[in-house]
Amino acid sequence: MTNAASPFPAARRRAVAVPGGTVATLEFGPADRPLDVIFLHANGFNAGTYAAILGPLGDHLRVLAVDQRGHGRTTLPAEPWAHDAWLIFRDDLLALLEALGETPRVLAGHSMGGTVCLLAAAERADAARGLVLFDPVVVTAERQAMLGPEGFRNSPLALGAQRRRAVFPDREAAFQAYSGRGAFRTWPEASLRGYLADGLLEGDDGQVHLACRPEWEACNFAGHFHDTVGAFGKVSAPIRILKAGIGSTCGLEAHEAEVVHDQVTLEVIPGTSHFLPMERPDLVREALRAAAR
Repeated sequence: MTNAASPFPAARRRAVAVPGGTVATLEFGPADRPLDVIFLHANGFNAGTYAAILGPLGDHLRVLAVDQRGHGRTTLPAEPWAHDAWLIFRDDLLALLEALGETPRVLAGHSMGGTVCLLAAAERADAARGLVLFDPVVVTAERQAMLGPEGFRNSPLALGAQRRRAVFPDREAAFQAYSGRGAFRTWPEASLRGYLADGLLEGDDGQVHLACRPEWEACNFAGHFHDTVGAFGKVSAPIRILKAGIGSTCGLEAHEAEVVHDQVTLEVIPGTSHFLPMERPDLVREALRAAAR
């Protein structure tokens, strides 16, 4: 089924009620099929960012892409600087699973989204049968101790997010401002337009505003005080990591993978940046199809 009124014609919009609000999702594939994949986006983005990547999977799989708290069209309250860890997103994912009443075959995510999937699987053993993580953020305890809260708050990513332009006259103006620049330099047009479709919301002033407020994005860049490395050892399901070849956020090397989890495989993808899913959508689809078998 398609939704002609949606900027994502291959997807169905679905709002799922959870304690405190609703979680907005895009659903791909046969509605009567058991849930194959739940996919979580990176900090600052939304489900629509990955619609062009995930859409083709709907030929055979049912995929649910999620707007996390403070992103896209999800209505859960997002209070900047009220948390210093991503456990709030972990708990939201667990609440979503409870509300759906379904266990996906695969939990998958990019960057922060991948880490949140890992944290959720560490908390709930039956969260999924397998995990696929695309350049997840893995910060070691040593780095946490070295930088401390102020170090993360004053990191280039956090400071850059606070300075981000939050208002545009319209989506086309935002597209022109972003296209081919900065973090979006390697993105195909479909991914950028997908991001802007739900990443900008209409304001009362007639302009469009970032759905993920700069201060919320910044506090997430600063909020690394959760035990990602320890979470690996609490997950019983197999884990596949695709790590960027350039500038990766995954502080885990291939030779360390079996130490943290005896069923983890880590592959470095040459020539890719942290935006590996946008640069190699073929690998994303291949990995998700394989894990969902």
